[in-house]
Amino acid sequence: MEHKRLRNKRVKNFKKLKGSKFILLTLTFFFLAVGCGGETSSPPPFEVKLPSAGKKKAEPVKVAQKVETKEPEKKEEAYSYNPAGKPDPFKPFIQLTPSKERRGGRLTPLQKYDISQLKLVAIITIPKGNNVALVEDSAGKGYFLKKGTVIGKNDGKVKSILKDKVIIQEVYQDIFGQTKVNEIPLFLHRPEEGGES
Repeated sequence: MEHKRLRNKRVKNFKKLKGSKFILLTLTFFFLAVGCGGETSSPPPFEVKLPSAGKKKAEPVKVAQKVETKEPEKKEEAYSYNPAGKPDPFKPFIQLTPSKERRGGRLTPLQKYDISQLKLVAIITIPKGNNVALVEDSAGKGYFLKKGTVIGKNDGKVKSILKDKVIIQEVYQDIFGQTKVNEIPLFLHRPEEGGES
């Protein structure tokens, strides 16, 4: 019983939809017909009237001419760009310099480490003043340093070996192209470690 009632309800809804589809199609057709103009009328033909040979030609109408006063023409000077004292707009602000090529081509073991990775272990003093220092890498491998030894990734050189520290000098260029010198000390007994006395 309920099934029949649902079925009848669906049939009624379908019939309502059929009616609304018909109305929708009718309205669409009507708007298309009105929008297109409905009538098709062509414009009237264009007629050309030629003057007959028997009639007098009309004299041209004389118009009062406006008197123009000519002002002296201003001569435009051609603009020329003078780059004197002005920066080149196409030149980059920061000059990128190519990385320096190593002289020998091969790196020494000390040049593979950053200076902060090395630890100063001992300094051997010689009476003539040619002191020798011993540095150790993180793996515990030791290397001897003399004055002028190349050390670090930035091509630092040992400037001097004192009784308690080694001074390493790095020469580099800053972003403005100026040559700067950076001195890095390696202490025998670092203050933060306290050291043994």
